[in-house]
Amino acid sequence: MHSARISTRSALTAACAALVLTTACTAGTTDSTGVSSAGKPTVRVALGVDASYAPFYLAVERGMFAKAGVNVELVKTEGGPAASQAVTAGTAQMAANADSTALPLMVTDPGLRALGVFQSSDRYLKVVLRDGVTSPKQIKTMASIGGLGLYATHQYLRHNGIDPNSVKIVQSSAPEIPGMLERGSIDAYILYEPWAAKGAAAGGHIAGRSGDFGVTYVQWLLADQSWLKDNEEVAGKIFKVVAAADELVGDDPEAAAKASDQQVKLPVAQTVKVLPEITFTARGIDGTDVTESKKIVDFLLGQKLIKKSPELDTTLLKGWYEQHAE
Repeated sequence: MHSARISTRSALTAACAALVLTTACTAGTTDSTGVSSAGKPTVRVALGVDASYAPFYLAVERGMFAKAGVNVELVKTEGGPAASQAVTAGTAQMAANADSTALPLMVTDPGLRALGVFQSSDRYLKVVLRDGVTSPKQIKTMASIGGLGLYATHQYLRHNGIDPNSVKIVQSSAPEIPGMLERGSIDAYILYEPWAAKGAAAGGHIAGRSGDFGVTYVQWLLADQSWLKDNEEVAGKIFKVVAAADELVGDDPEAAAKASDQQVKLPVAQTVKVLPEITFTARGIDGTDVTESKKIVDFLLGQKLIKKSPELDTTLLKGWYEQHAE
């Protein structure tokens, strides 16, 4: 897992290194008063590259942000904590990240705020086992990304009566992990698409989904408080567009898949297949989110990945979505 204890300088370096298909990291690039040539506020939204971000891809392809009066640039990252780290580093003003990925970053950057949920799933993360591994009891080595991936890995092992300390868990990036399985250097991993399917194609097999062992994630839209306090109307417009795009993804997954292909070269047929595994519904932060966040924080504390809990009453903005984005 990327260490939760990162300096501002190292966060900037990590975020810059992770950026794909976007402008270079330069001082002042996320000035909140920046405007596009059309005079609309410019906001950079950092996110990963997979089907779960289809609403953003579709919204850009259809010009939905521009119609709402904002100019949005998608900052595509390698996934994991890189999206929120881009906000911390100042190379983006908003980000999309899973709860268990964002929470440790809220300790080192207490200015991060979760505005609401734009999608959730207990089916999108899949367990991939190496050829010849037919039971969790046979697993000796697993690979994992940070945040959500590490949390799901531990929950999977515990669910199957395995002490996670008895399994070697190798930290890596999502694109590298299927190759590790193919080479036989790991026995299993838990990842989202397209990396689960790539592992299956490389000689592995899909043996379950996160809901089988009680893991449901939510994806939050996040912002930095120092920017948000002066730009709540703009952030609300962006979230309204994402909410509308959520509905379109549900109504027309093929159009969403084609937009994903245009934006980040995801295969259309594969994306159409996996989109129904995700619930694309926007909503505000509620009590269940707080309860689940506390469980994740307890896990992070137990693993000594964070030294203290983030201030959940401050970082999770209950009521913000209802006030600004509905």
